[in-house]
Amino acid sequence: MIIDCHGHYTTAPKALENWRNQQIAGIKDPSQKPKVADLKISDDELRETIEANQLRLMKQRGSDLTIFSPRASFMAHHIGDFEVSSTWAAICNELCYRVAQLFPDYFIGAAMLPQSPGVDPKTCVSELEKCVKEYGFVGINLNPDPSGGHWTSPPLTDRHWYPIYEKMVEYDVPAMIHVSTSCNACFHTTGAHYINADTTAVMQLIQGDLFKDFPELRFVIPHGGGAAPYHWGRYRGLAQELKKPLLSEHLLKNVFFDTCVYHQPGIDLLTKVIPVENVLFASEMIGAVRGIDPETGHYYDDTKRYIENTLNLNEQERFQIYEGNARRVFPRLDAVLKAKGL
Repeated sequence: MIIDCHGHYTTAPKALENWRNQQIAGIKDPSQKPKVADLKISDDELRETIEANQLRLMKQRGSDLTIFSPRASFMAHHIGDFEVSSTWAAICNELCYRVAQLFPDYFIGAAMLPQSPGVDPKTCVSELEKCVKEYGFVGINLNPDPSGGHWTSPPLTDRHWYPIYEKMVEYDVPAMIHVSTSCNACFHTTGAHYINADTTAVMQLIQGDLFKDFPELRFVIPHGGGAAPYHWGRYRGLAQELKKPLLSEHLLKNVFFDTCVYHQPGIDLLTKVIPVENVLFASEMIGAVRGIDPETGHYYDDTKRYIENTLNLNEQERFQIYEGNARRVFPRLDAVLKAKGL
């Protein structure tokens, strides 16, 4: 199987965005605040948005299953208070659950958390539990910067985050470390903020000793790990100066990188620097980069093409990246597939 560990519902019906705009307007003017019941999206509308977009491209490009979560840039945890975020998260997660119910052979859910700047992460636990226990989701997205580009939260190694980590370990689900929209003009959302956050997460985890407290905790760092693979020597050297163990022990038993890297040299570098057992296939298709590369004539986010063309991998290693690693990092996904005889 070719399992895409990084998909977002970027093509949700327009009614979702309209409801969200009303919710945001209601922050200043409560008379405009919509009710959850005001949002009406039929199964046919969901089918139409998926069949014409993600599913069509999955079939064209040859992927089999996508771990599907709400649109990352729409999470916007910096907007409103916890009540706003919790309502919004519940709506977005339910839509992904409905997509997975409509297309169970192609999609399985990962949860957006109702994070809010300055609010105790334990407030996210009930939504996490619901999504795992009731919806059958196999992972979560964790935003290390709910402030939207101002970085007001403690590092990921701080005890501040432990309530989420405890539940992750209890339910045996990994977290993709994924920020949302930047409201800081210095940081373009997808070109700077996302990559900054990936890189920042790697360095925070190197500086701390989080995995001594949570040896079973697993993180996926998206977008190829940000700058980390390109500067792997720097991070090895910094870990050495900090008197940390080798990164193979200190980091790579718990941290994994996806293949949302949109050119061949980037994938070549990733697969040469990072051990194959730490790389998961992903495309984030219909996401940040949707165009066609004039140098190749193919879509930038058709990442399977890069995996097939790299000279760094043999067939067994490609199997690990496409399927084996995902089943190991997402054991709840593995259990679902085994139950289907896959």
